[in-house]
Amino acid sequence: MASALIGAVENPVRNQGLTTNPANNSTKELVKLAGPGLFLSAEVTKQGGNSDLTFVIVDIDGKNLVNISMAALFNQGLTSDNSYGISIFRSAAALETVTIGLPYPLTYKKSFSLKVTVKESGVVQILANVLTAS
Repeated sequence: MASALIGAVENPVRNQGLTTNPANNSTKELVKLAGPGLFLSAEVTKQGGNSDLTFVIVDIDGKNLVNISMAALFNQGLTSDNSYGISIFRSAAALETVTIGLPYPLTYKKSFSLKVTVKESGVVQILANVLTAS
């Protein structure tokens, strides 16, 4: 009851996907959800790789929301929080993490999908966490 009074999201859930040693030139769907629901935020962490040509792809109800490589995020300077809602960080342990967090939740009626397309060799693993609500 209290959350409805302040407009908070109810029933948040974390959905996780993992792929290890993905082949070069492969696409892996890490999180696939049936609607309806709310997309709140996501993070995708990549370990390994030699060129950052791994693409993060988010589709909502069959329409593309995000399709960008980690290299492009670095090249565009999206390395800190910004109003666009997508940023990338490189840790001291050489992990790259893409975060997607818009200032408002997005509704999906039929489907939500988070994929990665790997176009580089040497990727050890990719882990995705997606926060949604029903």
